[in-house]
Amino acid sequence: MHDEKEIYVRYRLLGNSGLRVSEAALGAMTFGEDWGWGTAKDEARKVYDAFREAGGNFIDTANVYTNGTSESFLGEFMQGHRQSVVLANKYTNAAPGTDPNAAGNHRKSMMQAVEASLKRLQTDYIDLYWVHIWDRMTPVEEVMRGLDLRRAIAPPVSSHADCTRPRPPIPSPSNKSPRRARRRMPGLHKRQPGCRTHNAPDRP
Repeated sequence: MHDEKEIYVRYRLLGNSGLRVSEAALGAMTFGEDWGWGTAKDEARKVYDAFREAGGNFIDTANVYTNGTSESFLGEFMQGHRQSVVLANKYTNAAPGTDPNAAGNHRKSMMQAVEASLKRLQTDYIDLYWVHIWDRMTPVEEVMRGLDLRRAIAPPVSSHADCTRPRPPIPSPSNKSPRRARRRMPGLHKRQPGCRTHNAPDRP
């Protein structure tokens, strides 16, 4: 009888934040069957447990994945060990509807999305918050100001140096020319605008 091969993961630093994440991240886009395909709850739980048992701690989802079911599943799965999970989430998209401000990179969309996500995830903080899609309309300064202000909705209880940490307010766009803004954030059109302070890697 052969011994089962032990499976384990290695960890890396997330940018220069000091935060340690597993090299393999669990993407939860297919947790749920709301889109006519995907993973049922029992099977999703098996995938989640296997990932955690192997040492995985980095999990990614988004507010619109399977119409919010992905977040709801994760909220249940993380009960009892939320502090050991590095949870990444994203906003920009929204479910079809008549509200013209339900989606986009602006602060109203961001605040509404994160508030709803926190409820579904049954947590009061998110470790890493991404801009899912660049809408090419909202000024980058406005996006960054919104990411700073998220702490007013969900003060982090984690000790991690994550993207919910308060930072000095970014000057109003009227006081900074576009050229100076681009110099301050190199690669503006190639990288996601979130988490610049910690040099976080681009979202795949």
